[in-house]
Amino acid sequence: MWLHFSFALDLMRDPGVSFASRQSQAALMPHLFRHFLQLMFLIAVPMASLAQGNAGSASYTLNTGDHVQITVFEEPDLNLSAVLDDTGSISYPLLGELKVSGMTLRQLESEITEGLRGRFLINPRVNVSIKEYRPFFVRGEVNNPGEYAFKPGLTVEKAVSLAGGFTSRASKSKFYIVSDDSLEETGEVRRPAALTSRIRPGDVVNIEQSFF
Repeated sequence: MWLHFSFALDLMRDPGVSFASRQSQAALMPHLFRHFLQLMFLIAVPMASLAQGNAGSASYTLNTGDHVQITVFEEPDLNLSAVLDDTGSISYPLLGELKVSGMTLRQLESEITEGLRGRFLINPRVNVSIKEYRPFFVRGEVNNPGEYAFKPGLTVEKAVSLAGGFTSRASKSKFYIVSDDSLEETGEVRRPAALTSRIRPGDVVNIEQSFF
């Protein structure tokens, strides 16, 4: 597309091209330009979505059940795949037990980098990523309550579907969510939800009973 657009511009500038040919090329310009703008839009939308996804990942805080992958470049013996235990900790080579619950991925990278720097490595390059998110839970009036693997983009409606759908007694409008971080800080805090509400790792989705 860009080559066609550029070629048309070159022909219009070429003094050896006839007036009729220039008119023909000029007639094509709006059509080519419109397709060029469409191409730019198709490129821009995925890039914007990718940026939003990265922003969400950067602010994500770790907790019990998260599976992390730690990579130290050019130091394969220090690479680790680990699940945060019930205390929110992992055991890391050379550094021992690390309490990482509540940290972001970048904070954990910094913690390990500074722990290795000087004593063990001159300039460690550490990368931490999520291998698998901690599960979420559905309880109450669904056919198969229990624990389910978290995938980005989950809503209450999708969670209910994974849990086998509503029971005959379920309310179709009365739901609430309890986040695992609220359980630790202030006790159980119920967050009212709708079918379109987003679910986060560790959330407990509660489906209430209908009395009518």
